[in-house]
Amino acid sequence: MRTDCGCGCGGDATRTSAFVRPRFFAGQLLTEDDLSLLVEYTTAKARLHNRSLYGPGVICGLGVTCDPCGGGTVAVHPGHALDCAGNDIVVPCTERVDVQALVRERRISGLGVDCGEDCANNADDGGRRYGLYVRYRELPVEPVAPYATEEPCPSPGCVPSRIQEGSQFVVKCDDFEDHRHNPGTRLLMSLGDLARADRARTRDRRLGYYADALTVASLATGRAFRFDAADAGRYATALAWLRENAGGEGPPSPPTAREMTEHVRALAAAVARYDTYDPAGQEQLGRDYPDLATVREARGVLGTACERLRGADMEASWPDPLRRTIAHAVVTETAARVVPERGDPDAPLEVRMLAQGTPLAHALRVEFRADLGLIRGWLLCRLDQAADLADCALRTDVAAADVPPLLPPPPPDSTEKATVAEVQQIAEAATALGTALRRFLTDAACATLNPPCGDCTDTDVLLARLELDGCDVVRVCSATREQVLPGGSAYGEWLPKLYRLRELAERVCCLPVPQHQKPTLPSEGPVARPYPDDLLGDWPRTGDLEEMLSLLLTPAPGETPPKALHEQVYTTPSEVTDSMQELARLRTQVLDLTAAVEGLRAQLGSARTHMTQLEGQVPERLGPRLADLEGTSDRAADQGPDQGPDQGPGQPDQPDQPGQAPEQGDEPAKPPAKRSRSPRTRKPGETP
Repeated sequence: MRTDCGCGCGGDATRTSAFVRPRFFAGQLLTEDDLSLLVEYTTAKARLHNRSLYGPGVICGLGVTCDPCGGGTVAVHPGHALDCAGNDIVVPCTERVDVQALVRERRISGLGVDCGEDCANNADDGGRRYGLYVRYRELPVEPVAPYATEEPCPSPGCVPSRIQEGSQFVVKCDDFEDHRHNPGTRLLMSLGDLARADRARTRDRRLGYYADALTVASLATGRAFRFDAADAGRYATALAWLRENAGGEGPPSPPTAREMTEHVRALAAAVARYDTYDPAGQEQLGRDYPDLATVREARGVLGTACERLRGADMEASWPDPLRRTIAHAVVTETAARVVPERGDPDAPLEVRMLAQGTPLAHALRVEFRADLGLIRGWLLCRLDQAADLADCALRTDVAAADVPPLLPPPPPDSTEKATVAEVQQIAEAATALGTALRRFLTDAACATLNPPCGDCTDTDVLLARLELDGCDVVRVCSATREQVLPGGSAYGEWLPKLYRLRELAERVCCLPVPQHQKPTLPSEGPVARPYPDDLLGDWPRTGDLEEMLSLLLTPAPGETPPKALHEQVYTTPSEVTDSMQELARLRTQVLDLTAAVEGLRAQLGSARTHMTQLEGQVPERLGPRLADLEGTSDRAADQGPDQGPDQGPGQPDQPDQPGQAPEQGDEPAKPPAKRSRSPRTRKPGETP
């Protein structure tokens, strides 16, 4: 049976519960421990409910107003609040709070000395701001003298018999801990640095435009791409614009360069589709679309436009390096694959990539390899730090992705051709990692809907912000203090988002693991492929998952910004924790005793083995010696107590003959008397 399952194996808890309540039965001897455990159990459960269901803040009342007489005193009206530990703070009647005394007390406790400063000396400070807090406090009251017990150390004097719950007011600097929790905080814990996460997502977005195009280009190397009315329309529009703007002197301005690159890509894609047809197919396209009669002119216009774009400031035209590489690929691939007469029949992969509007240059292939390594590394890093991952197979799938190795940067304007194996490897890695990235984002977004248990480091509840001028309170503001809201103050502020998030979660979460569907090719005829109009655009992020992420990461007006998520802390009664510690010590002692018993058993077994060996050796080695000793004893008994002249005191008589029996009438030898042990004084408490 496994014993390392954490808090439970198979359904049964293996560790001591956080809450233990007493069980009473007839004939039970009740002690103060039983009754105290009952009180502490009910108190701890009530605090747990307050802490988890409602959260800290003011429930009602506790308004802070100026004192009618003015000065450095304010009035706190009756009300009810909860602190972050779940304690009820009740102010039953209006309290007059001397703010100046609290400020002086705070200064003395902070400095450790009373400097004797008067608030009037600080009247020219431009006003001081403090926060007025209420704090839960317990006081032992009503002492009574206990009856004599059998305890070895009875309590001296009287003992308090009641715990009085109360409160006290304190002032602090004008900053307080906001216990509200933004659900985006948990998402940030999963994503880590947003800049790095966006870098991985943006590269995945670019690869998403190319993944299916790479697959189709590698599978349909001998197939034509369908040329339809939409392609004819782009052909005519782009050719007309380039006729008017491709020429000219000097490099184009950044806006003109961007627009010219888009038209070059559209016209090159149309011409590349035309080049995938055989001569008979091209003749048929000329009859279907009369504008294609100007294909030769279009090649010349493309050559002029590419020459002019080579002198453009690419960094100013395309500030984003990802789009800049695509724009550079548009120019280099168009000039190498489309501008020459009849295109480039020796580069079927590159021509078919241009026909789909996704040019594949040597520099772009190098970047794709680096992008795949970056996405895979980022995912593995985040998965290693994910403590609440729900997609159990995701880490294995990411580690199994076959990412092609990195390549050195290519020379400028390199037109090195790709191989089918390289293109297929990039396409498979892009689809696998793209699917894994969406799975990770889905898992992280869905986990935000599970509220975490917060910790409690400061139990004071803010009542108001106070502004002092010298010794007088001149301003009281209670509008920004925490309030107990439906659903708890931790999540009350984002309740308007919750309904939309739940609706999106129905369509995003708890669904089967998404699988990428590879594009299918028709058994015969031209291959239909869409033209990506927004390849050089803004790459919009759409869909339910993107909307869910946007809701979580975009704060609404007045919403608390995401912050670091603390580890969850469970508060248990002190008696329970003491009992758990005592139980742990007892378990350690039991383990030590068990080890000692096992050692004694091993020694006993060894001793028994030695005894058995000795019993087998006694008849062989000690038999003759025992016979000699018995004969000597018999001769001594026959001689009696008489001693010869040469016998000293205590020496036995030597018999005349060995083995002589004693005569009749002689008294047998008495056995030696046993020595008595002197009595030992027993220590107090020693068991006899």
